[in-house]
Amino acid sequence: MVPAVHTYSQNSIVTLSLRYLLHHSRINKYTRKWLKVPPGLSGVAMYCLKAKLKLPMKSILEDYKSGKARLLTMLEESDDPVVKTVQPSLKTGRKWKVTEAVDEAKECLKMKEVIGQTQTDRRGLGSTTAKWWSKTEGKGKKGTRS
Repeated sequence: MVPAVHTYSQNSIVTLSLRYLLHHSRINKYTRKWLKVPPGLSGVAMYCLKAKLKLPMKSILEDYKSGKARLLTMLEESDDPVVKTVQPSLKTGRKWKVTEAVDEAKECLKMKEVIGQTQTDRRGLGSTTAKWWSKTEGKGKKGTRS
């Protein structure tokens, strides 16, 4: 006989095998390692579909990537010469490299600057002011969004 765990769910008793629970905890452990989420993040944030605060995998991954990119940019654009000269190696895994993503974003901003300001709607040219990435300094480069 396989050991089982009884859980109480809204008016019914659900019997889950211990093998299923161990398999689920193993998958949960590897998923958390792969996403590099903090250990304090609850399982509700990762797997719940009907809670008021939903965090789908897409937003967790996006938050992870933006945090790594922000850290790399902060280290590269530091005022301290020692920190600036050290090339940081941030561990991100094999599917996504933070240095490639940041370099690609910088190249995209430079290309937008080369192309110049274009008309995108009915307001016409000159109705909005362009903030060029090469002319901003310090914290302005970290907060640039397009």
